[in-house]
Amino acid sequence: MTQSSTLTYESGANNESNRLLHSLWLLSLLLAASAGLSLCLGSFPTQPLQVLGALTAPTHSDLAFIIWQLRLPRIVLAILVGAALAMAGAILQSIVRNPLASPDVVGITSGAALAAVLYLTLLSTSLSTLLSIHWLPAAAMLGALASALLVASLAWKNGISPSRVVLVGIGLAAAMGAGTTLLIVISEDSAAMTAYVWLTGSLYAAQWGDVMGLMPWLLAATPVVLAFSRHADAMALGDQVAEGLGVPILRSRMILLGCSVALAGAAVAFAGGLSFVGLIAPHLASKLVGRNLARLVPVSALVGALIVVNADLLGRVAFLPKDLPAGIFVAGIGAPFFVYLLHRSRGRV
Repeated sequence: MTQSSTLTYESGANNESNRLLHSLWLLSLLLAASAGLSLCLGSFPTQPLQVLGALTAPTHSDLAFIIWQLRLPRIVLAILVGAALAMAGAILQSIVRNPLASPDVVGITSGAALAAVLYLTLLSTSLSTLLSIHWLPAAAMLGALASALLVASLAWKNGISPSRVVLVGIGLAAAMGAGTTLLIVISEDSAAMTAYVWLTGSLYAAQWGDVMGLMPWLLAATPVVLAFSRHADAMALGDQVAEGLGVPILRSRMILLGCSVALAGAAVAFAGGLSFVGLIAPHLASKLVGRNLARLVPVSALVGALIVVNADLLGRVAFLPKDLPAGIFVAGIGAPFFVYLLHRSRGRV
């Protein structure tokens, strides 16, 4: 390599690092501003100085319960849910090599929803004495895992083809969506109402226990994804190129798919069916830092967190005194965005 080409390579690497740092700083500031605004607004509006006083000296503030027990856990959970769904979408789009791939498109979210609604339906029957609503997240995560395994097995033909994963996932998502609707129709009114609210994606009544339940999944999956990001970037060039570079394609793809399932399943388990976050966030993040997975994952996480925090804020304050699910506003943006991507990608996907 000549000296000029070496300097060009180093200059390009520095530019990419600067773009990443600038994007992370900008998105972090926007997220902090959104979180601060969300702490101040609600059915009981509070001033920034009052919020600051409740955060720093809760024992001397009358607003401590509102800030610490009602608003703050909801905001933190929204950040974690948005980050988890966005990371799951970025991983899927990378390993499937399809810009339309996301947890809700390939059936992972639908599997979690079907399992959760089935669990809620069982709670309304004579089995209720053996079950607890606190096990709902576990049921949703098992549903996400079962759905991912079913998609992988049906898409298997001398290996897992990215195109078959998307096609099988779309078909299974439709089938499981029909099953979810059937369960809601035949279940009792109370269970149907609970399931319907959960399916729309709501952070209502979030607690610190939910935050503690979701956070370990993020902490466990993130380093694994970053460690395998080089493999994902190699696979994005094609399986033959990746094999030539010595990448264990099947093992890497299954590990990354497992991380995506864990992140999406955990997020859906604690926040319900928030659709399109895993589709929108990676695309917006790629405009800032490109498609390199190691850079895309943290930026996507911040973009996803911004989307969910602001969607939840709109749900809380736009139609007071009603508290609408955040999923309504995310879907309102995500559905047209999906159609736009489908139109732009025709002939290539």
